[in-house]
Amino acid sequence: MSRPAAGAVDRTALAKRRTLADRAEAVWRIDGVLLVAVAALTVIGTLLVWSSTRTWAPGATGLVKKHVLNLAIGWALFALVAMMDHRLLRAYAPLIYLVTLLGLVVVITPLGSTINGSHSWIMLGGGFAVQPSEFAKLGLVLILAMLFARPAEGTDRPRPLDVVFALLAAVLMMGLVMLQPDLGTTLVLGVILMGALVLGGVRKRWIAGLVLLAAAGAAAVWFLDLLEPYQIARFTAFLDPSTDPRGVGYNSTQSMIAIGSGELFGKGLFEGGQTTGRFVPEQHTDFIFTVAGEEFGFLGSVTVVALIGAVLLRGVRIARDCEDRFGTLVAGTIVCWLAFQSFINIGMTVGIMPITGLPLPFVSYGGTATFANMAAVGILQAIHIRGHRRSERAF
Repeated sequence: MSRPAAGAVDRTALAKRRTLADRAEAVWRIDGVLLVAVAALTVIGTLLVWSSTRTWAPGATGLVKKHVLNLAIGWALFALVAMMDHRLLRAYAPLIYLVTLLGLVVVITPLGSTINGSHSWIMLGGGFAVQPSEFAKLGLVLILAMLFARPAEGTDRPRPLDVVFALLAAVLMMGLVMLQPDLGTTLVLGVILMGALVLGGVRKRWIAGLVLLAAAGAAAVWFLDLLEPYQIARFTAFLDPSTDPRGVGYNSTQSMIAIGSGELFGKGLFEGGQTTGRFVPEQHTDFIFTVAGEEFGFLGSVTVVALIGAVLLRGVRIARDCEDRFGTLVAGTIVCWLAFQSFINIGMTVGIMPITGLPLPFVSYGGTATFANMAAVGILQAIHIRGHRRSERAF
């Protein structure tokens, strides 16, 4: 057996050293503010999950241990994605989209399971489940960015055929999610689509037409009575929670009571009466912001909002400073997704938005949602590390 030439060995060793050097440099170029903001949110979220589940979860710390495990997997996924060259995602975007689409198809088969009225889950056993619609958000972000990354020759606008493909990709995914039915995630996918269209420079007449079409579709769904009873109840509670405070308006009423009772400084961790008594349903997931309001008070709630705002502002800066169009579109669309979902989640707890099954990013208990959110932030970091303009400008 012949030995490799000395020159080939040297080149291989040099390539390995360069790879290690590149990775070391990438670590130093991570956006520290984004990293710290997400880390702080996950720590706060862990405390809130612990407080809201300690009186009924198995072994008092059963769910918080599982939440910490999910966070550990999420942070590992974050690190893996952050060290990638984000431009590779452009090549794999169709495959990622198809895999997430396949997951949505599997959900609506007998292999799917129903939780809280939504047939959105695939049970894995051992108390673990996966929700493909969470990964669908990432899949849609990537496929839309790929389609809009190469504008028509001589313009900065996407090609009309690419716009058509983008609309088909989004409508197919949204249709499968609505079959579950999961109105909240469908709205998030719609916002991702609109964000990509605006950031991609699609002509205003396309956007105006889609807005009108969406409005007509929403009206048709309402008047044709296509919504599930629990979805109609949520809208009824939003319009007037006082009409049935012990029925459809119960969640909204108790949510606002919990937040209001915290006043300025809160009652203290583990000291919330509404939380301990489980007066607000799903306080560790959809209504976790009520725990922050009751136990950390107004100041604690504002801190959570400020940290989410920091994540969004850093995402905007990353999108602005990215040198390639694909990275800008991906980062900007992720910001649209996280901003909308955070606004809806916090808004429903304070009574300014209808109740939907959307968790608060980086704070709520969850597995698949945690993985998708951490992967999204990992992509933002990857774009910052390798795609940003070296600028001395202040944000």
